[in-house]
Amino acid sequence: MEDIKNLTDLRNTEYGTKKIFEEAEDFLPLKGTDYIELYVGNAKQTAHFYKTALGFQSEAYAGLETGIKDRASYVLKQGKIRMVLTTPLKKDGPINAHINTHGDGVKVVALWVDDAKAAFEETVKRGAKPYMEPTREEDEHGHVVRSGIYTYGKTVHIFVERNNYNGAFLPGYRKWESHYNPEPVGLKFVDHIVGNVGWNEMKEWCEFYGKVMGFAQIISFTDEDISTDYTALMSKVMSNGNGRVKFPINEPAEGKKKSQIEEYLEFNNGPGVQHIAVATDDIIATVSQMRERGVEFLYVPETYYDDLLQRVGQIDEDVEVLKKHGILIDRDEEGYLLQIFTKTIVDRPTMFFEVIQRKGAQSFGVGNFKALFEAIEREQANRGTL
Repeated sequence: MEDIKNLTDLRNTEYGTKKIFEEAEDFLPLKGTDYIELYVGNAKQTAHFYKTALGFQSEAYAGLETGIKDRASYVLKQGKIRMVLTTPLKKDGPINAHINTHGDGVKVVALWVDDAKAAFEETVKRGAKPYMEPTREEDEHGHVVRSGIYTYGKTVHIFVERNNYNGAFLPGYRKWESHYNPEPVGLKFVDHIVGNVGWNEMKEWCEFYGKVMGFAQIISFTDEDISTDYTALMSKVMSNGNGRVKFPINEPAEGKKKSQIEEYLEFNNGPGVQHIAVATDDIIATVSQMRERGVEFLYVPETYYDDLLQRVGQIDEDVEVLKKHGILIDRDEEGYLLQIFTKTIVDRPTMFFEVIQRKGAQSFGVGNFKALFEAIEREQANRGTL
């Protein structure tokens, strides 16, 4: 299928969102994102941040108290989003090596399936590198089958079959009882997960998701779409057949200065997950609470809002309130969306979150790219890495 630069172009083709999702073979198929696991230097303290600042709730725990000797994992949940924070308990080992090389960040993007063995066999047959052979894990609450493959960098996809399990999370975990669970901030589910890859690697990984996992490319952005006076990047969005799992893939493009993707690759020491986009039904309420809890967002100049309604048309929200919070707005032929991006939430300038509210729109905010990347460039300038 030919590259489609934006959703407007998409509407003018024989395709269209439904048709393009049908292009995906969906042979797995995927039911959604099961969990996202981060390797971090101190999981207990990181969990406190996710609860306090981001509104996640305690769900499950594994560590010394559950018979696990080499690591501790804290599982947090909000809406349908499940985050696992894992830290090593001993020196050396693969978790330590991962943190030393990449810093705190995403190791696992787990995908919910009906048959983990079949998902593993089919993807490996199509060329995936095995990470975890199909493994049955069980306890008094039932059993889970998990398997896994590598994707870009050291990131992995684990297929999770949990139809026969009623425990807190997975066998080996116990329910995490905590008296400290601040109220959720309104985050509902994972909208998409963005990966950064190296120079001229985007095509390779898009072909991986197409061939190995049966995804279809739904949108493509060139450096003409995503550029400022100084930096540029290119991106393609891959989706499974039901549209529940979407992975934009970014690569650097030539520019006058070092782009955000180049900065990421330098500090992450290679490809990896750049940001997690989480959905809300009320972005103003969600962002207001996150700000009150100390979350920092990228700054958007007030001039962005001067001709907003001329650019995007009528919206339900008060523009002055959107301006106050720095929320971006974009429209496609199906509606509009509102989005905002946090500053990096780790010390290395790598991982951050996007908060998004879709009011019909199925695109990714192409009209906001220039404002967004100029905001990121201001942060790069502050760090001396632009």
